[in-house]
Amino acid sequence: MKTLEDIKKIAVLGAGTMGPGIAQTFAMGGYEVTMWTRSEATREKAKASLKTSLETFAQEGEIKEEDVDKIYSHINFKLTVPEAIDGADFIMETIVEKKEAKQELYAQIAETVKDDVIIASNTSALNIFEVVPEKLLPQQIICHWYSPPQLIPLVEVVKSEQAPQEYADIAMAMLKKCGKTAVLMKKFIRGYIVNRLQQCLNREVFYLMDNGYCDAEAIDLAAKASFIPRAVVLGLLKRADFGGLDMTANNYRNHSYTMPEHGDEMPKTLEALVDAGNLGIKTGKGFYDYEGIDIDQLKVKRDKQLFEVFRLAKKFMDDPV
Repeated sequence: MKTLEDIKKIAVLGAGTMGPGIAQTFAMGGYEVTMWTRSEATREKAKASLKTSLETFAQEGEIKEEDVDKIYSHINFKLTVPEAIDGADFIMETIVEKKEAKQELYAQIAETVKDDVIIASNTSALNIFEVVPEKLLPQQIICHWYSPPQLIPLVEVVKSEQAPQEYADIAMAMLKKCGKTAVLMKKFIRGYIVNRLQQCLNREVFYLMDNGYCDAEAIDLAAKASFIPRAVVLGLLKRADFGGLDMTANNYRNHSYTMPEHGDEMPKTLEALVDAGNLGIKTGKGFYDYEGIDIDQLKVKRDKQLFEVFRLAKKFMDDPV
């Protein structure tokens, strides 16, 4: 069985939204990374994204300017899956969230992968343990990253029932070595931790908007001026400790909150935007209007602000209340 010290080469399969940032993180952690994508256009876009992101990290003082090219040189691209996973000690799958696409990819992996290679999926919506070939289950885990993966610290880790605990432990140690905040889940559930919490918030957000209680700007401002920064210090459950668990219990006993009816149905506000083709920054309009704004520059501004807020979050996590 492999140990942490045995992990030298990582294959990142998929170079779309998540792949480049994940590859960058592993390369910055000292690993040799091979990326695969079937599309030449996606590959070239990923290369440009990697270089831009590394330059941003240098500007923010996260890496030295002279290390940009060095780190970039630790990432190479292959045209086929067998080439990409050849010699890999750890495989990180990041392709599109379509069952058929993942089945096709994992069938290729199963043909040539050695049985001591750890295989991780970044899947958000699928139960990957029901998708991969049965022979791969003893090697299969999930490492669920958040976008942009090179900036957001959290990665949720969960192993298959057949995989040894050591594989999850190795993944946790690798991620921590790369500066991530790795959280181990005891067993799989769709949505993991944060996505499930966000979906509960979304239910309330759209209930308030659909029923005319407030608009998007009011919701965002209220969240940013209250529980979101407080959570950086106290999280969610420690906040309850500070407030008093009797108060939390009374909220349930007194029925001071009831769930919105039909909370699992498509929200009217969301459906109207999607039907109109207003999908967010990718189309220039969503809940907010981005027309006339340089989206690349907007992303750079976002990244710089994320650097600042997560530096503060790390400071508090290193010295918790």
